[in-house]
Amino acid sequence: MAMNGRLNIIAEKINDSVPSTHDLFEQGKIDEIVNLAKEQAEQGARYIDVNIGPRDPRLMVELVKSIQGQITLPLSIDTPSYEIAELALKAYDPAKAGGEKPILNSIGPKRLQMFDLLKIQSCKVIMIVNEKDDGKATVCTESAHVVEAAHQMYAHAQKYNLSNDDIIFDPSIAPISSDMKGLTKMTVNAVESIGSTPLFKGCHMSVGLSNFTVMMPSKTKSGQLVKTPLENAFLTLTVPKGLDYVIGSTKKKYDFLPEDHPAMQTICKVMNFTGIEAVKAVRQFYNS
Repeated sequence: MAMNGRLNIIAEKINDSVPSTHDLFEQGKIDEIVNLAKEQAEQGARYIDVNIGPRDPRLMVELVKSIQGQITLPLSIDTPSYEIAELALKAYDPAKAGGEKPILNSIGPKRLQMFDLLKIQSCKVIMIVNEKDDGKATVCTESAHVVEAAHQMYAHAQKYNLSNDDIIFDPSIAPISSDMKGLTKMTVNAVESIGSTPLFKGCHMSVGLSNFTVMMPSKTKSGQLVKTPLENAFLTLTVPKGLDYVIGSTKKKYDFLPEDHPAMQTICKVMNFTGIEAVKAVRQFYNS
């Protein structure tokens, strides 16, 4: 069953951490990088993510202007660098994106100064909520901690007059293949709690979906796909609870799965197990 517009894809391909895109950056092939934006737009992206890594900030300016010269989708400015984000937002022209705001990806307890960039222009903001702001930015290990972090980041956002529609919480997603500490369960439960909190009504949620299946084989021994079904299992559990954005692939077919699908059975096992038993459940799935 298709997700029918319930999921907004922030297209992930223009990212320096993607090996093939990294090579394009290294070779200075800007036209080919812009072509990636055009391809992802044609494949149904809602936003185009742009991440140049630790490169010259002027490259981000060139990319923003070049991409906006070719497509009318809004961009997601993806960088931990204040300088790169600042120049990108100054270069971004909402008029060339149908009047739509860019996404600023991302702000967390360690990067609260990034909120000051909203003085340049209005943005939707991805806020990292897998760390509690307790003076040390402690990584969350329980869903209640994620919800607490969401309240903390929401309070910061209110100081900058962000509307709920401009807030995108990112509760983070851990690789399922090494989930020995119940992190998948934590994220699923956190999505449900955030989605049902009255204060957060109208807010959005997102994860970097490809992180869920990183370092896994693409197919089972019998030739069945591995990554997409497991990602779809995660979406089946979380989209109805409020997850409505993912940084993901425009080439994959994201669908809801029936309860008896092997990928659904696998993710449910992982959520019920901890330690090596959870890892064994995933291995059993991709070794089938």
